[in-house]
Amino acid sequence: MARFGGLIFGLFALFLAASAEARQTVLLVSIDGFRADYLSRGLTPNLAALAAEGVNAPMRPAFPSLTFPNHYTLVTGLYPDHHGIVENTMSDPSLAHPHFTLSDHDANWDRAWWDEATPLWVTVQRQGGHAATMFWPGSEVDIQGVRPDHWLPYDQGMADSDRVGQVLAWLDLPAAERPSFVTLYFDKVDSAGHHQGPDSAGLNQALGQIDAAIGLLVQGLKQRGIEDKVDLIVVADHGMAALAPERTIYIDDIVSPADIQIVSSSAMMSLSAAPGAEARVEKALFAPQKHMVCRKKQDMPARFHYGTNPRIPPILCLADVGWVITTHDFAAHRHGSNVGTHGFDNQAPEMAALFIARGPDFRPGLKHAPFDNVDVYPLMAKLLGVAPEKNDGNLADVQDMLSR
Repeated sequence: MARFGGLIFGLFALFLAASAEARQTVLLVSIDGFRADYLSRGLTPNLAALAAEGVNAPMRPAFPSLTFPNHYTLVTGLYPDHHGIVENTMSDPSLAHPHFTLSDHDANWDRAWWDEATPLWVTVQRQGGHAATMFWPGSEVDIQGVRPDHWLPYDQGMADSDRVGQVLAWLDLPAAERPSFVTLYFDKVDSAGHHQGPDSAGLNQALGQIDAAIGLLVQGLKQRGIEDKVDLIVVADHGMAALAPERTIYIDDIVSPADIQIVSSSAMMSLSAAPGAEARVEKALFAPQKHMVCRKKQDMPARFHYGTNPRIPPILCLADVGWVITTHDFAAHRHGSNVGTHGFDNQAPEMAALFIARGPDFRPGLKHAPFDNVDVYPLMAKLLGVAPEKNDGNLADVQDMLSR
């Protein structure tokens, strides 16, 4: 009986290995801040080759067009209003870490912020597959008690080539351990856009550096003979718009700082009125303003799919593209200033994000119409053969990208 049991176990192990070998791999690459039209600058030959060989389209980010909300949208298929990562800076008094910022490690690693949604790596692992994340917002957290099988804590100083090397090393694992869903993240283009501007020499240099990393990745897939087994999807979370000092709106010129509590500010300011000041604040802010519109969150246009989550403050002020909203005090004490930013209306051309998909399941040479980034999730779930979680995406909008 022991020998028979061993035989059964061995056959089962072989079956698992064969299944892993046959399983398609989806490699999702994010180039933070890569505006869709950057591809036309002629500075990214490796990305241009992928676009020519596969599918290319401008992609609409979810609103607000910010980094954390959109990265979580890409892997959950939910609008930020539904997955809970509603901004890069948030407040939720019900949580142990009630204030969330990109630099606050403790809040970032508190799963309570992330547990309103199920990212694709959790779904893949729950359904018998393996996942690996080379930096992706949320991937360091035990969301719903699950982390990716393979992951690293975010390290901005890690070289792009080392990030690529780690992804390729994960793809070198034995078949039974190899991840079928892998993410890879690059930050240089976004940083250059913020600090030097979307039309700067520094931004163009960053484009070349990231394109070289994409070249290393593609070369690594070819060398391993797995190029025809990997569906490579390259996305951005948002675009970038140029700023100028004269395009600044000071909220404290409109309403008393003592009357408001600001949660976040830049392209959009989110705030609440101090107790007892509601009428004064609403009268001041809801009056017509130059280069800015303020609304109650429940009055946001329906196309934004934004305004019901409790983490969204009661009042939202959205600036025209290229303008920012701040206070005199914050501006005076800020060390350095951005010359580019995002977070504007997600339908603005400057916010359009890159989308390229190349692999055995994608049609070659397809220029696709613009689409919403919530559709990437059901597309990836179909490629991976997993049952998707409830989501806001529509596979029908991107089904024609597929060759089969």
